[in-house]
Amino acid sequence: MKITKQSALTALLSTLLTACLAAPTTQRTKAVAPPQTGSAPGATRAGGNALKLDYEGFTVWLDCARHGPTKFRYNAQHDGGSEARAASFKLDPNVPKKCQQTSAAAYGNGYDRGHQVPANHLDASPVAIRQSNYMTNILPQAAQMNRGAWLLTEEIVECYRDIDELLVIGGVIWGNNPADDFFLQSHGVATPDAFWKVVIRGTGQDERAIAWIVPNSAQATKNNLDRYLVTVDEIERLTGEKIPVADYAKHEKLAASWMIPAGCDKS
Repeated sequence: MKITKQSALTALLSTLLTACLAAPTTQRTKAVAPPQTGSAPGATRAGGNALKLDYEGFTVWLDCARHGPTKFRYNAQHDGGSEARAASFKLDPNVPKKCQQTSAAAYGNGYDRGHQVPANHLDASPVAIRQSNYMTNILPQAAQMNRGAWLLTEEIVECYRDIDELLVIGGVIWGNNPADDFFLQSHGVATPDAFWKVVIRGTGQDERAIAWIVPNSAQATKNNLDRYLVTVDEIERLTGEKIPVADYAKHEKLAASWMIPAGCDKS
């Protein structure tokens, strides 16, 4: 039987969600220790190998053992800025080198330096937009995915933040696929199998959420984004995270992603 690219993607998502249902639902500790010597300003240990980095306008959890970000969180507010995106990528000078990737050079091999928190959502602050280009906020993302389905999630946030203040939480599903780990030697980081994102808008009975798990593959184009819609509780079971969403909104899987409003300025 011929296996299509789309059926392979469906199988990947099915495997990820099956694994989450079979795994114990342990939550990560919320306790933090005092800042460590040599840590970035606003950095705290978040248990295990995790280093919580509080940048201007966004937070990243950095896995020192994996040398890459594992989770991010920020509030997307009304777009009132137009700062230009930083031209270069850099290591964070305030984070221990042992926790970071070994290079800020381009990945190559069909992969982009993919932002977890996009620079465009931080363009009200020259400091924040520069910090978004630290490699602590960057991972290898397939170019078609980074410029396709993942970009469309960012454009949805860009448009809806002018309607409501949004809470955006996301992270990494590392998986275990050594065949795709092209950058261990050059950058010291593995290539994630997928990325997840939850966007929350409204409060009280008006609270709504949308959630995706996007495969890190060339097939994750804009046209395929709706195929990656999941429920918030599926992400919680898969990752062990506790997403701050009302219970009634955790179980709803949308039929389609939020539409881009007419006339939205996505720049």
